[in-house]
Amino acid sequence: MKKIGHKLIHFLLLFLALNLSLAGLAGHAKASDDAFYNMKARAAYAIDAQTGQVLYQKNANKTYPIASLTKILTLAVIEQDIRDHKLSWNQKIKITPEVAKVANDWHFSNVQLNAGEQYSVRQLVESMMLVSADGSTEALALADAGSTAAFNRKMQAVAKEAGVTDAKIYNMIGLPNSSLGKHRLKNIDKDAENEMSAKDLALISRYVINKYPETLKITKKKFANFDVTAGQQYQMVNINALLPQNGYAPQNWDIDGLKTGNTDAAGKCIVTTGTYAGRRVILVALHTKGDWNNQSKMQKEFYEALAANYQPVELKKITELPKQVQQTRVVHAKKKRNVRLQLAKPQWVWLKKGDDWKATKPRFIPAADRQSVTGKLEAPLKKGQHVGEIELQLSGMPSLKLPVNSSQTIAVRSFWDR
Repeated sequence: MKKIGHKLIHFLLLFLALNLSLAGLAGHAKASDDAFYNMKARAAYAIDAQTGQVLYQKNANKTYPIASLTKILTLAVIEQDIRDHKLSWNQKIKITPEVAKVANDWHFSNVQLNAGEQYSVRQLVESMMLVSADGSTEALALADAGSTAAFNRKMQAVAKEAGVTDAKIYNMIGLPNSSLGKHRLKNIDKDAENEMSAKDLALISRYVINKYPETLKITKKKFANFDVTAGQQYQMVNINALLPQNGYAPQNWDIDGLKTGNTDAAGKCIVTTGTYAGRRVILVALHTKGDWNNQSKMQKEFYEALAANYQPVELKKITELPKQVQQTRVVHAKKKRNVRLQLAKPQWVWLKKGDDWKATKPRFIPAADRQSVTGKLEAPLKKGQHVGEIELQLSGMPSLKLPVNSSQTIAVRSFWDR
């Protein structure tokens, strides 16, 4: 009987553990289903370009090969050096035999470049961004910095300025190291490719768009002519299928960038950007499932789902939020008293249609350097001083934290009131 009893207990424990495990899986599935769209990609990330609000994320911080999405960062370096008068748009770059070899290799994305011929920086940049020309990209980087390694250092510096500190960068194109032939990095694995996270690429794209708005004048072009020689012209067709009037242009959006990429290791990758209701959104997807058409279709669906389910709403004052988060208790010298909070600045928020601010369940989180040992907000406080954040829970989106300040000055408390 004891053996039967033990077996029965063991069976019940196993049954309970299995049910808890299934419940946990169901919980994870539901958490995923709560998002307003499921991007079929290894990693994805979407932000409001003006505020930085995260609209969607999936494996967003994990690094993966990024193929020709690298060229967004390459362009940032070139634009920075043009602004610093180290290069100019009309400057001519002479093509070396080594660069011509890459440019005319059918395995890569390219426009034809002839050794000894000269092409303007503008021509090379347009071919890099519209049709992802690898040879043009290499020609720009080598003319700018002299070597792959030297240009890599420039890319790292710009990435750091954009907020990215852990990017793995081996070349200006995004190809495997060995593909650059003479210009490859020595003592580096031949298969090494540039790696970043989806979040990294969103930060870099945001940096480029905000600092160099002329970028979008290039990437929104549907067509551009490339003069291969004096008597030979090639019409470049932008490979971004989401541009207005193209087959995968999302309704009510004006898509004007940014870049696609593809290698065996990276799979099909894409960064797009566009505006809706006065807001610019950046969407990154790495290693998407299916072919190019499926990738474009997913991006189109994401933008349309965002506009169908959410709307940008401006939160101008904290008084628009529920009363319980308009003020908070502060530990004071003489007594516990309340302090009124104020938004550090008005903030646009993508809010689910039909939701109001109460539905976001806002709560105040004191800043770490302003907390007492009990977790309460602690004096002294100065009027206008940053004291913490208000967290908003957004349906189907990651939570959002808004910085808040004290609206008044409160003197220091005594030791005995701790």
